[in-house]
Amino acid sequence: MLEMINLNTVPAFLLILVRVTAFFVTMPIFSYRTVPTQFKIGFGFFLAWIMFYTMQIPEIAFDGTYILLLLKETLVGLLLGLIAYIILSAIQIAGGFIDFQMGFAIANVVDPQTGAQSPLVGQYFYTIALLFLLTVNGHHLLINGIFYSYETIPLDRLIDFSNENIAYLVIETFNEMFIIAFQMSIPIVGCLFLVDVALGIIARTVPQLNVFVVGLPLKILVALFVLVIFSAIYIMLVKNLFELVLQVMQGLMQLFGGA
Repeated sequence: MLEMINLNTVPAFLLILVRVTAFFVTMPIFSYRTVPTQFKIGFGFFLAWIMFYTMQIPEIAFDGTYILLLLKETLVGLLLGLIAYIILSAIQIAGGFIDFQMGFAIANVVDPQTGAQSPLVGQYFYTIALLFLLTVNGHHLLINGIFYSYETIPLDRLIDFSNENIAYLVIETFNEMFIIAFQMSIPIVGCLFLVDVALGIIARTVPQLNVFVVGLPLKILVALFVLVIFSAIYIMLVKNLFELVLQVMQGLMQLFGGA
């Protein structure tokens, strides 16, 4: 059995395993607390084992450079998963904008997937987005991303982090994230702004009416009504968000590969 195993390829397999497992630490869906740790480790190991036999494996020696290669693989896996997670967090930001206008900003819920507090509407949006992602097999596309990353980021090559285009890509990604969050929230936030204007006019014309008592349930009712109408447009924006995730991951891999 030992004769069948080429010990010269063991360092390369460890590099593949490090990149895949680091990717699962930050990637949406697989990084959540609701996924057992044993499943993450086992799935990462078998996926790395499959990749090991489907790509050309260079012979890498255990030396000082190997430690740098391990750090490089860890950073590649973490950053690829993190950039996807950051873009999807635009949904939570949009929910925070809406909750602030609805009056739900003080009532956050604990997200069981991340363990952090999240806005009510943001959690509702995020759950629909994850279900949509699973429906269109978006998680397969994310796994394909880490699989084909070895074509642009070889195992035996270090990354030039002095490339300023990497910083520009991250800044542009943050910009796109806030733009999409604004697009998701503007229909409901705009309607609630008009409700505030109407309540302000009523408060000046009918002083006997307590707008603070009427305003909160009215804003909640209007927000829920607009939310139902807005659902179709929201799915379209989520689709654009997933396309942005794949484009940014591909662009980041090309920059890491020196393209």
